[in-house]
Amino acid sequence: MKQTYLVRDALQKLHPKLKFEIVTMKTKGDKILNLALSKIGSKSLFTKELEIALEEGCVDIVVHSLKDLPTTLPEGMVIGAVSEREDPRDAVIMHPKYADCTLATLPKGSVIGTSSLRRSAQLKRRFPDLMFESVRGNLNTRFRKLDSADDYAALILAAAGVVRMGWKNRISQYLNDDLCMYAVGQGALAVECREGDSATLDLLAQVADPTTTVAAVAERAFMRTLEGGCSAPVAIHTKVTENSVTLKGGVWSLDGSEELLHTMSTASEEQSASSDSTPPLTKVAKTSSTFCGIVPLPGHKGLMAEAYQLGISLAQTLLGRGADKILQAAKAQNAVNIPPSNSSTSSDSVREKEALSVNGS
Repeated sequence: MKQTYLVRDALQKLHPKLKFEIVTMKTKGDKILNLALSKIGSKSLFTKELEIALEEGCVDIVVHSLKDLPTTLPEGMVIGAVSEREDPRDAVIMHPKYADCTLATLPKGSVIGTSSLRRSAQLKRRFPDLMFESVRGNLNTRFRKLDSADDYAALILAAAGVVRMGWKNRISQYLNDDLCMYAVGQGALAVECREGDSATLDLLAQVADPTTTVAAVAERAFMRTLEGGCSAPVAIHTKVTENSVTLKGGVWSLDGSEELLHTMSTASEEQSASSDSTPPLTKVAKTSSTFCGIVPLPGHKGLMAEAYQLGISLAQTLLGRGADKILQAAKAQNAVNIPPSNSSTSSDSVREKEALSVNGS
């Protein structure tokens, strides 16, 4: 809801005469809270219901956390804008009694709560003396689970969500890429609309952030080529300058014992040398009306095309080094003994998503 308000307020500031009506709804991923995300067993956990409303014309704009949005969108849907990225790193929220600790100084056997296989795989490798267990629910619920009992010594959360909720003071430690690389799209908001809705696309182009958009294209191309997702540990670290993109990607086994890392840049000789095995940039630019669902930004399509190709090339490099075997094993291991899913609908643990209907001239 906070994220939707951010987008609504930005649009309202630019167009004070337009009325942006907020429509609230719940998604499957919000309702099923007794299972880890990786075990619910379907894509679009936080997006499907919203996209149905979009397709049926009930709403005109849908605001997502970009990391929730599959790299292939339903037919007729596009990402009209990617807003400026909040801090993409993961953050450690300590139990009050460990307020002065870091992950490295927690007592041996301390339990860390996280719903992410990506986080737990990386951190198991770095901190083998800690234990990692799934924790679900919205931020309010997770903080309460942490503070009201001794079940968890700490939580690992996306820093962006904590900051947007105004709880930055609870962050004990930020995890840089040497400890835990972040999820594809983490910290960015994707604003989805209908592909043929030119008026809405024109509106959204005004709130898109070029730097974040270029990074999102590279990261989503990387993820799509790997065919990763929440059932496999895949992570990224991206740096975008005015005319180049540097992408560091990683793949892990579930227990963190296997790790593949590689870094590539649009300006590196390695990128040029590897481009023979992938479509040339001119072909990508001509044949793609979107970049993994993201519409091209005027004046930035060239760098977006390079970023798109970079993501593909980096993924292909990792696949050539055995990433496919690691990912297949992780998905197979995660799929074993998945319990039946039951929906939780308690008022304190179900998040609400919002979409926008636009009215006016």
